[in-house]
Amino acid sequence: DVIRKSNIDVGGRVVELAETEFVVRGRGYLRGIADIEQLVLKSERGTPVRLSDVARVELGPDERRGLTELNGEGEVVSGIVLQRFGQNALDVIERVKAKIAEITPGLPEGVSIKAVYDRSDLILRAVETLKHTLIEESLIVAAVCVVFLLHLRSALVAIIMLPVGVLIAAIVMQALGMTSNIMSLGGVAIAVGAMVDAAIVMIENAHKHLERMKPGDSRAEALIAAAIEVGPSLFFGLLIITVSFLPVFTLEAQEGRLFKPLAFTKTFSMAGAALLSVTLVPVLMMLFIRGKIIPEHKNPINRALIWSYRPIITGVMKAKIVTIAVAVATLAASWYPLSKLGSEFMPTLNEGTLLYMPTTLPGLSITKAAELIQTQDKIIKSFPEVDSVWGKAGRAATATDPAPTEMFETVINLKPESQWRPGLTTDTLIAEMDKALQMPGVSNAWTMPLRARIDMLSTGIRTPIGIKVFGKDLDEMERLARQIEAVVRNVPGTTSAYAERIGGGFYLNIEPDRAQLARYGITIGDLQEVILTALGGETVTTTVEGRERFSVNVRYPREFRSDPQAIADRVLVSGMDGVSVPLGQLAKVRLSKGPAGIRTENALLSAYIYVDIRDRDIGGYVADARKVVADSVRMPPGYFVAWSGQFEYMERAIEKLKLVVPLTILIIFLLLYLNFKRVTETLIVMLSLPFALVGGLWLQWWLGYNMSVAVAV
Repeated sequence: DVIRKSNIDVGGRVVELAETEFVVRGRGYLRGIADIEQLVLKSERGTPVRLSDVARVELGPDERRGLTELNGEGEVVSGIVLQRFGQNALDVIERVKAKIAEITPGLPEGVSIKAVYDRSDLILRAVETLKHTLIEESLIVAAVCVVFLLHLRSALVAIIMLPVGVLIAAIVMQALGMTSNIMSLGGVAIAVGAMVDAAIVMIENAHKHLERMKPGDSRAEALIAAAIEVGPSLFFGLLIITVSFLPVFTLEAQEGRLFKPLAFTKTFSMAGAALLSVTLVPVLMMLFIRGKIIPEHKNPINRALIWSYRPIITGVMKAKIVTIAVAVATLAASWYPLSKLGSEFMPTLNEGTLLYMPTTLPGLSITKAAELIQTQDKIIKSFPEVDSVWGKAGRAATATDPAPTEMFETVINLKPESQWRPGLTTDTLIAEMDKALQMPGVSNAWTMPLRARIDMLSTGIRTPIGIKVFGKDLDEMERLARQIEAVVRNVPGTTSAYAERIGGGFYLNIEPDRAQLARYGITIGDLQEVILTALGGETVTTTVEGRERFSVNVRYPREFRSDPQAIADRVLVSGMDGVSVPLGQLAKVRLSKGPAGIRTENALLSAYIYVDIRDRDIGGYVADARKVVADSVRMPPGYFVAWSGQFEYMERAIEKLKLVVPLTILIIFLLLYLNFKRVTETLIVMLSLPFALVGGLWLQWWLGYNMSVAVAV
């Protein structure tokens, strides 16, 4: 109370002196250690008892619950920039860099600011790569138009229509506030071929009409007739392609946020192409399609294609039954690659940066954590492919990062792949690092920074696969979790499995003896207040020293609270008659073990098992692991297991697509029927759909791609 009452400023309104108002201030703020030491606790016969007579006043650090380390060279001070929701990441990063450059000249000598993780490089590389690909694709399309039409002016119709269609998509994107990123540009790239198709079909039809023109016929009327003949069908075809992306718009959560920009930009591009095919393209044909038109059969390339295709079409038309049988057999044979395909939520994005997330047993001291993380960082930095290593243990000074000291996060910035050892890949590099980092009591997990943040925000699981045990009793849940950990280690593809040690926390318990408390007239509240203040420390006030603020904390000296015996003998509690009683006479002071942390999910207690895999698809691995767990671990009544992580996203997306894809196919069928007005022709078009999958399945299997949401899109 003395310290608290001795650190206060007050105001006394104003006084008027010589026609001037002066604000009255009572200046009572403590200005440093000397002021605190001079505080008077009491006075006996005119002799003051100052705080410095009974206590030691000194500057000290706050309790540490985290640390950071750089390149295995020792601890550093670090900060994390949090981006506001909805902001553009690249713009935020550039503003941060500008601000750092602004404050750098004013830093103390020997102090520098180094960026240890910067994702702007990933963003720029990805967008630039896609932009170059988009330009190359457009140039190839233009070249194909010229080669196959053999009429430069006609090819200009398709070439001009392409950038105008892309421009329409860009205008709509700008109006809706969408940014230029991998997925939005990818939507434009996918749409380029279909956008040009409409123009090419209309141009070829115009060529046919011009070839059939008789002397004296109007060229304009021939071009208009050509546009009218195929225009509605082209518009309808582009509309159906647009509808085919309906399932993407129904995706939710992470997969929805990822693929909706692609679906939107593709839809905008296709809508623009549909509009241009019946407006701009006919006008451009009137302007550009002039002069001599080379008939299709005189084009060397077309003539070669027709020559090779004619016997094929003649043969299949003569052997209709055989053709259908071969087609059905080919379709049936595609079951083989389909059965061999693995499944995953998303293909791994190579971010160019690794995130190493080892976990140790609970109760790791901050001193040991500093030693361990420095050792790990030294090992990682020794690899020639590594540019820098930044490790974090425990939590940052924020409520949004409640990580325990046994949880490490190490960001590994890699050099460009051109500087790597020959033949080395990211997977083999991770395998080498994992082997070098095998330490007792440490379970390794490898991912990438963006992937890890998305996973942890979505499910709380920091590995590709997580297993959650739900139940009522923490000890029983830990027993089951450790059993599951043991059995999944034997599943092919497992690189690490770690079950949280729920009961691995260490406690110093002070258990009151109520009879002894009553004897000395001490209440539970009095005892708990001593424990809170003497051992934990109580912040009684805050000093104001310029722009800085320092908490004033009252606490027993370290030697009085360093071990259970010292606490029992040297911590005193005041009794009713003013007598001071050692804490050990009022309570039992002993060490014990208990929960290191308690998780709840949907009002149920839960325990997590983190599983990292390599060289296996997630779907196939989970199927095998589920079977092993079901066969080997008996779950008591009231306890059950749920599988989480990326597998959870995959299952959710699959369930959504199972519902929406058939509905989309039905809508396309109805649109085709409205166009053809006949069921037979509609079915002929729809029957091409399963046969279109054959090539995709075989090629996907041959290239080694897993089935994923990205593949489905």
